[in-house]
Amino acid sequence: MTEESRLVAGRYRLVEKVGGGAMGVVWRGRDESLDRVIAVKELLLHNGFDEVKTGEAKQRAMREARIAARLQHPHAITVFDVVEESDRPWLIMEYLPSKSLAEVLYESGPLPVADVVKIGRQLASALLAAHQAGIVHRDVKPGNVLLGEDGTVKITDFGISRAAGDVTVTATGEVAGTPGFFSPEVARGSDANAASDVFSLGATLYTAVEGTPPFGHSENAIALLYRVARGETVPPQQAGALTPILTRLLANDPEERPTTAEAFELLNDPALERGTAAGGGGSRRRVLIAALAAVVLIAATVLTVLLTRDGENPGNTAAPPTTQQPSTSPPNPAPPPAEQSTSNTPSPPSSPPSTSPAAVPLEQAIQDYYALIPGNLQAGYARLTDRFKQSRAQTFAKYEGFWRSMRAEVSGVAVSGQNTVSATITFIENGQTKSREHHVYTLVQSNGQWMIDSQSS
Repeated sequence: MTEESRLVAGRYRLVEKVGGGAMGVVWRGRDESLDRVIAVKELLLHNGFDEVKTGEAKQRAMREARIAARLQHPHAITVFDVVEESDRPWLIMEYLPSKSLAEVLYESGPLPVADVVKIGRQLASALLAAHQAGIVHRDVKPGNVLLGEDGTVKITDFGISRAAGDVTVTATGEVAGTPGFFSPEVARGSDANAASDVFSLGATLYTAVEGTPPFGHSENAIALLYRVARGETVPPQQAGALTPILTRLLANDPEERPTTAEAFELLNDPALERGTAAGGGGSRRRVLIAALAAVVLIAATVLTVLLTRDGENPGNTAAPPTTQQPSTSPPNPAPPPAEQSTSNTPSPPSSPPSTSPAAVPLEQAIQDYYALIPGNLQAGYARLTDRFKQSRAQTFAKYEGFWRSMRAEVSGVAVSGQNTVSATITFIENGQTKSREHHVYTLVQSNGQWMIDSQSS
């Protein structure tokens, strides 16, 4: 009897091999009791295990499969049954005519941002349901994301990788698994949890839009694992409006990542469809920002009326440009001329002297910013608006950690639109060129100084 006609557990007929990898072999099969098409996964336990460890791994696989079977969700492959035959576990699952995201990326390269957003929404909804049910996936990666022929996206293999001993460092120092999608804390030896699943979701979406994992590739799995443990991600270059969301999902500190529910909300932001999402804190943050904007608008209107009524020129009554840059003033929605600035927020003593924006071209403002780095990081950090910092979950500690051993050379600076300027930035670390990137910056005026409000590639 050939494998293709083999009957597993007296019920599940193997029809055709459709995939396989380090964890096992996947077959299209038929449930002869219910007369329906199924997927059958034959789990392959780790070759280096002795009899005791093999038995433990088998029991874990059976237990994790039963836990995964509790999850019923339109964007997760359903586990119907788990059986033991030939001394190893077999998973009986929903069959989806599909290709994995890994296969699609290998065949076609990076996907458009809009497509990746749609994939992310479906994956986040499945992970949210799983986490609410107390189920951790532990191995979110492109190979476990199925793209159906009808456009449906489903995630598979909940908990199975860890159960089967796939994510381990063997006694010979070889890494089994895919460390490029681990979270830093898992790479350092912590147990996987919902926060690490969120990181792996970010790493998967990053790979889909960039074409390479956030930690890059390496034939040396131990070296790659070391980079992951240190959280040495490469900033995304092609993610557009998805960039601030990826930055938050890939935060090195689990406490700084959004929860699964927040990740789902971020990916469902309608602004992503317009390519303008900033990756903020959700609906409550948007309501607050709208309210603050309304207050600022009303205050500005009242001030203008009062000044006009008194017969005074608003341009002559505003306070002169301050000599220091505030770190807490929000950017103006529509930047007024410098002499009409109404902000009275005190400036921190560490900020550099500023001049009127009218006297400083946009091109010079970008060059002045990078000239502060790394010699005066506090002043450089003060040149970023609160909106910019929030969109990237940027704290001064993270900013300082990145720039401490880095400097940047600016070239090709050019105005590219209203309050926008483009430039090529060469990052140099320890005297060696690390990367060269092209960015577009949007600047706003605050207290007589240009500040960076957004950055895109």
